[in-house]
Amino acid sequence: MKKIIFALILLPFLLHSQDTDVLRFSMKTRWSDEVSPEKIWDVYPRPQMKRENWQNLNGKWEYAVLPISVNKPEKFQGEILVPFAIESELSGVKKIVGPEQNLWYQTSFRISNYQDGDIIHLNFGAVDWKAEIFVNNQKAGEHKGGFTPFSIDITPFLEKDEQTLTVKVWDPTDKGTQPRGKQVSDPKGIWYTPVTGIWQTVWIEKTKADYIKNLKNTPDIDQSTIHSEIVFGKLNADRQIKVVAFNKGQEIGSKIIMTKKGQEKATVSLHIPEQMLWTPENPHLYDLSVEIMDGTTTLDHVESYFGMRKISLGKDENGYTRIMLNNKPFFQFGLLDQGWWPDGLFTAPTKEAMMYDVEMTKKWGFNMLRKHVKIEPASFYYECDKMGMLVWQDMPNGNYLDELRIQAWEEEDAKRDEESSTQFERELKEMMDYFHSFPSIVVWVPFNEGWGQYDTERVTRWTENYDPSRLIDSPSGWADRKVGDMIDVHLYPGPGMELPEENRASVLGEFGGIGWVVEDHIWWDKRNWGYLTYEDQAGFKKRFTELMEDLVSLRSFGLSAAIYTQTTDVEGEVNGLMTYDREVIKINPQETQKLISPLYKKSQEYETIISDSEIESNTWLVNFSKPSPDKKKQPATAIDGIWKKEKAPFSSYDNYFLPEGSLWATNKQLNLKKEFNLSSIPDKIILRYYLDKSAMNVYLNGNLIASEKHEGGRKRHYRNMLVADASKHLKTGKNVISIQVTAAKDDHSFDIGLYTTSMKDEYEVFPAESGN
Repeated sequence: MKKIIFALILLPFLLHSQDTDVLRFSMKTRWSDEVSPEKIWDVYPRPQMKRENWQNLNGKWEYAVLPISVNKPEKFQGEILVPFAIESELSGVKKIVGPEQNLWYQTSFRISNYQDGDIIHLNFGAVDWKAEIFVNNQKAGEHKGGFTPFSIDITPFLEKDEQTLTVKVWDPTDKGTQPRGKQVSDPKGIWYTPVTGIWQTVWIEKTKADYIKNLKNTPDIDQSTIHSEIVFGKLNADRQIKVVAFNKGQEIGSKIIMTKKGQEKATVSLHIPEQMLWTPENPHLYDLSVEIMDGTTTLDHVESYFGMRKISLGKDENGYTRIMLNNKPFFQFGLLDQGWWPDGLFTAPTKEAMMYDVEMTKKWGFNMLRKHVKIEPASFYYECDKMGMLVWQDMPNGNYLDELRIQAWEEEDAKRDEESSTQFERELKEMMDYFHSFPSIVVWVPFNEGWGQYDTERVTRWTENYDPSRLIDSPSGWADRKVGDMIDVHLYPGPGMELPEENRASVLGEFGGIGWVVEDHIWWDKRNWGYLTYEDQAGFKKRFTELMEDLVSLRSFGLSAAIYTQTTDVEGEVNGLMTYDREVIKINPQETQKLISPLYKKSQEYETIISDSEIESNTWLVNFSKPSPDKKKQPATAIDGIWKKEKAPFSSYDNYFLPEGSLWATNKQLNLKKEFNLSSIPDKIILRYYLDKSAMNVYLNGNLIASEKHEGGRKRHYRNMLVADASKHLKTGKNVISIQVTAAKDDHSFDIGLYTTSMKDEYEVFPAESGN
């Protein structure tokens, strides 16, 4: 008993110690001081289904953090600024909650012009994770899911005059299997600060008893038609539904349909004359009006919009399966966008702050972003729609627990129990339902790498069938299951790819991750992390430039899209193109535009000089020797009897990721050589190689052209490297390539091929920044 009493006495001090360790770091942005309780996130929260009457409940609320055994607060502990998570600086609290406690909120509000028969809807943009809602001390509803909006009819619980709203939140952070993104109880590396509670706008709106619950707009450019699925909250009698489309204020089409009492949904299709297609270069949007009518009386009216665009797969002129936009090959190049803020965590301080990242993404020359294991407020996607920024939307899984994480070589998925899988799929469906109508979202990503990856084929097929208007990347990276619309590679630093398949495009879902610690703009005093970290801007820019030049060559192999890691530094990650506080731009947009622009040109198919083993089996002359201390010295010339013909690739172990080849014994230097003939000298060549836990020197006709070593993340795929000045070492007729490969660890592998690639002087589409 004494031990229990002592533990209870000690518990507050332990919790305080945890708070001061996890939350002791602080950093402001230029928008921090613009946040005030009187005007905080007053942006209309649901732009795809807008009503005129709404009331923003953001601002100062009361809060309390209490053990889960406490049924309700006897008193509150202070004020919190909603909609910022309690762990954030901008909340005004900055306190850890954890799975052993509940976070309680309370506020009051009044409803004006309320009449009998009206319905009052209480809406939450997002609450992490389980929220129970009480109105005037009566439970009105609950919701599980930290990233998706939900709405509750609070009409039965209303009283005269002032209403009391109480919200109880429980969040296990990383102690459960619920989708959580990158938040953890112990932030480090690629994992960030916990986020608990309300982190998007809370608001109320009023409707009549007959109202529209949801609206899903799906364009069909092949038929010049927009299909609108209208989901009704309730229809108390037979009604008419009126749908009108507008282009720049001018009516271009309308239809009235009849519905029956109790009907749950209806679909209305409108022909769009002389349709103007939505593209990143011209993100044209049409307006849409939807009404429930009782004769000539409007019972409910929402304003919406849509873009006429199509995302699909098809063949390009080289015969590769490619991602198509509006039935044309369209290379997508974007940033891995985490959407985290040093002052607000999940929540940007203002809308202008939130969209600054997207504006910079476009200025750098990218046309796409991958919203990484996080869902943003609806206003984010609305602004992307208007700006022409393509979005690949991740499901915020984040389950990196040992029992739910699979390795890239594992052939069986993780096992979730029924409760866990049901919750995951419920949140996946909610995300797809709520964000269906945004034309900027072109790809759903159900799984990222091996995080909680289970029943991959079933979940992917369900996602495809539920929304056939978009492409599915499942999983992004890691353990491919031959499903979805893409074969996705994650390779740090890369770049590299798998070849396109008959029915799947090839994408590089993550690469890069080049780090640079900018003094006075870092989050903490612990180790800062990047896949490759440089000491100064010059080193950072040089490596970034090399990566971009290497990436261009992949276009000739049929690459459809690539995503560079990442937009900003985030907490301990320093591999952003700008710092976490958004104050230092690490590389100028004028420089990046020149590097990125060639990616949007049409490509010639690659030409093989020497094939690597993945494309076609090959043999080399081989011998083994002790590692040479002179890195610039090419393999010694040996009598022909010492060199033996052996089949590539070369490995010291049974490498899951390589085809069958030859044994490369531990602690031996691998020496290779091969003759090849050229009828003409190419301007540049591409080394396509697999270099696992080893280092290589490559020589052309006795001249060192490349000296590389295994770096960054785990090796699962071949990477491409441009050798821009190789032509000065080549000649027509016979040439010799020789290679030294030195193992760094016992488990090492190697393979290589030589290719030429080229881009046409013709864009697939003109990049927006080119002025064309």
